[in-house]
Amino acid sequence: MSRTDRTREPQYQACLDIRDQKGVARLGLMTNQAWEDDPRHLLFVLARYKFVAKMLSGRTKVLEVGCADAVGTRLVQQEVGAVTAIDFDPAFVRDVNERMSERWRFECRMHDILNGPVPGSFDGAYTMDVLEHIPAERERLFVRNIVSSVTETGVLIIGTPSIQSQAWASPLSRQGHVNCKDAPGLKQLMAEFFHNVFVFSMNDEVVHTGYAAMAHYLLAVGCTRRTA
Repeated sequence: MSRTDRTREPQYQACLDIRDQKGVARLGLMTNQAWEDDPRHLLFVLARYKFVAKMLSGRTKVLEVGCADAVGTRLVQQEVGAVTAIDFDPAFVRDVNERMSERWRFECRMHDILNGPVPGSFDGAYTMDVLEHIPAERERLFVRNIVSSVTETGVLIIGTPSIQSQAWASPLSRQGHVNCKDAPGLKQLMAEFFHNVFVFSMNDEVVHTGYAAMAHYLLAVGCTRRTA
């Protein structure tokens, strides 16, 4: 196809202009695998990130813990001042930085949150699909190290598959899931670090306040950090 070709309808010419000026964006490593094996899963993941983006809207400096290929980070960027993303896997961090768009640039670096807090101060933080990979005996260390970098008025959002969902999870999805929780268990963990905790249920791409025991995914929002 010629680089001088044009679309039949002029409003779509921008699609070719961006292709010619900036190229065609590449999918990240994890997104590419999902697109190959289970395209619907991308919809679910992006819906979770949209929830985070709206909950953290207006925050100045936000931390993402366990970004993987950062497929949803750009949604959060649309609503906040700046995002710092970390992951403990160099393969994902390298992939993110190699694909980084100048327009949507954010800091992405290696850091294992179990080894200590992220330097700096953030008025918002989130971690999606990570808690279930953390052994139960280290979950408080995991949350504590995130909270240590969050301001007193900051917000932390944790997203994780429910324990009930694991009966229908694929073998690939279940790999590494050593600590899935139900809604009361997730709220109890978050309440150790925040005075106010709100738990939402999620089925596919829909976030709701319905019966949590039937939820496939849980989202906990912690506000007003405990100081002790």
